[in-house]
Amino acid sequence: MIDDDAPVLPRIRPEIASLPVYRQGRQAAADAFKLSSNENPFEPLPGVLDAVRGAAELNRYPDAMAMRLRERLAARYGVAVEAVHVGAGSVSLIAQLILAAAGPGDEVMYAWRSFEAYPTLVAVSGATAIEIPLTDDSRHDLPAMAAAVTERTRVILVCSPNNPTGPVVTHDEFAAFLDAVPRDVMVILDEAYAEFVTAPDAVDGMRVLGLLGRPNVVALRTFSKAFGLAALRIGYAIGHPRVLDAARATMIPLSVTAQAQAAALASLDAEGALLERVAAIAERRDRLAAGLREAGWRIPDAQGNFVWLPAGAHTEPFAEAFAEEGIIVRAFAGDGLRVSVGEEESVEKVLRVAASVVRTLPEGHPGRTLAWEL
Repeated sequence: MIDDDAPVLPRIRPEIASLPVYRQGRQAAADAFKLSSNENPFEPLPGVLDAVRGAAELNRYPDAMAMRLRERLAARYGVAVEAVHVGAGSVSLIAQLILAAAGPGDEVMYAWRSFEAYPTLVAVSGATAIEIPLTDDSRHDLPAMAAAVTERTRVILVCSPNNPTGPVVTHDEFAAFLDAVPRDVMVILDEAYAEFVTAPDAVDGMRVLGLLGRPNVVALRTFSKAFGLAALRIGYAIGHPRVLDAARATMIPLSVTAQAQAAALASLDAEGALLERVAAIAERRDRLAAGLREAGWRIPDAQGNFVWLPAGAHTEPFAEAFAEEGIIVRAFAGDGLRVSVGEEESVEKVLRVAASVVRTLPEGHPGRTLAWEL
């Protein structure tokens, strides 16, 4: 039956109408640990709150080009100011770069599973998403990605460490990958968790840009994770000025607030405290990963501020088991659980619940260590 009183709504692009709305990490009660959003468990770095309070001219627009921060980052990395672009978090920078390079009829490639925003950002651009499965050990299959490049490929996203599974791409792997990819294809190296990486052979976007001299590569970093500015939404890109100019042309003007810029500058001033906190989180992560393996989980290498539990079809009931014990984790239905490294007090609790649920996985499950491996 047709409802004559139903409102007539504007036409929406079918590919947009079919997209799920972004689902933020589940919120936690006051007495629970929120380990669902890869947030930094530490309070803001010294000087940050004072800097934010000092940026009190809320009746004025911010500097649209974030020039003070760009100058600071350019000096930090030894590049020209034009080679630095600042946006409202690294995800907004990815959106700008995709819009600048790809549209209907073009292809944007990424590994899967990887950052959950990638499919949405590609769909919004009108381009076609090409998803290349991860390897059995949850790593990027760069040879398969290179082999899948076509004349329609415009952008390739590489996430290292990969969110949500954790492993890095090595420098040598990435260099070989770039040799196999046409030089007019944009390669975005998403390094949102770079500060937590302890693997000595991991790719470093700044090293790639400096040593390999690849103008088709854009390296992305963020202040949301290691620097603990998730609520202020600020990230940056380093790349060729002409490529970044194209991204700047697509950005929403004035989207980076004065408070975010002030906080980022203050955070850079507190690098000593930052390194201490990053080291503490990395040590906690490694201890958590070791405990999970000892409990019987087969988990991939963890190089971000999170660990990955490949629970497969058991993902959602396992997430509820954690929630019942006051631990909120991120569930990716049918794939696994991402558990952020949070407060020290959460570690033993996570290990206790993880040990109890892994015993319910059937023998031969990819997330469970085989008896002969124990």
